[in-house]
Amino acid sequence: MTQAESVLPRFAIRTRPEDFVVVEEPLYPASGVGAHLFVEIEKRGRTTEQVARDLARGCGVSPRDVGYAGRKDRHAVTRQWFSLPDVEPSRAMGLELMSARVLSAVRHEHKLKTGHLHGNRFEIVVSSDQPVDLPTLETRARELVRRGMPNRYGEQRFGRSGDNAEAARKLFRAKSVRGDLRAARFLVSALQAEVFNAVLAERIERYDDVALGDLARVEASGGLFWVDDLERERPRARDFEISATGPIFGTKVREPRGEIADLEAKVFERHGIPPAGELVLPRGLRAHGTRRPLRVLPRDLALTALAEGRGFRLVCGLPPGAYVTILLESLVGSFGVLVDASRTAASPDESFDAGVSSDEPTRPDMK
Repeated sequence: MTQAESVLPRFAIRTRPEDFVVVEEPLYPASGVGAHLFVEIEKRGRTTEQVARDLARGCGVSPRDVGYAGRKDRHAVTRQWFSLPDVEPSRAMGLELMSARVLSAVRHEHKLKTGHLHGNRFEIVVSSDQPVDLPTLETRARELVRRGMPNRYGEQRFGRSGDNAEAARKLFRAKSVRGDLRAARFLVSALQAEVFNAVLAERIERYDDVALGDLARVEASGGLFWVDDLERERPRARDFEISATGPIFGTKVREPRGEIADLEAKVFERHGIPPAGELVLPRGLRAHGTRRPLRVLPRDLALTALAEGRGFRLVCGLPPGAYVTILLESLVGSFGVLVDASRTAASPDESFDAGVSSDEPTRPDMK
């Protein structure tokens, strides 16, 4: 911590699991019929994968057959859905799970897959060592709703030691993947995130605007198009109808044009990533690539002061792939320091799940 940071208010999150509540919003409800069973779980202090393994063991199915839409925080109280093949609802409802409980079980036609969710709802207590200037925070909240929040990846994406992206660069120099293929995919996703964050940093002053040559995303449909008329498209960006996108690099990703293409090419070069047509991955890995919006819209964002003004409670909804910690950092800004208690308390084996409250697919070829 710098000398300047030492005199700023400290805002702390995740000091207790019950102060960080995440509720998954399904993309669709379970139909009530079918060979798969959708199971709603509330967990505390456990990773999504730990609960998935417990469900598999308790229901006598293979862990690889357990589906879920995305990972949820370990250092939190979270509710999310899992799917199990050929399991009776009564068996699932009778399970006794470590630090988790089954809330409901409903049949459905198919397995729950990564990314099959509408978003997440958050209720977070942010404590402070000094009285909070809530009006200033509310002004910033309104600005984030107007402009959108920067869609940056949080630091938890890069592993506890922050070296996952560098490990991926070393992996790229190999001819094939040895060992855990899932772990290799996660390393690649960290490098993809690093490159995206670097592109966003180059455009952070105008992340809510579009430029000629941008590949813009239509918010209503998710479709992409090249921006070739600023007079027409800038008002649409201002009204949050469209957003500029950045690269999740890969072998088949669409590329922008003009100055934006040049900007991204320079970032790729700095990070040791060849152009899409020249990218060669080690055998066993795929990374088709995609485009990620530079911003996202927080839904129903509301702040309330805690007792004696020593912090605030945040309630909001975010789309899949967005990090609530980035929203909090944007709110605190230059007049405070955000401290994540789970990052200081986490053990080294939590690099995959600690703090990941977004649900973007971690497989680099999923989108």
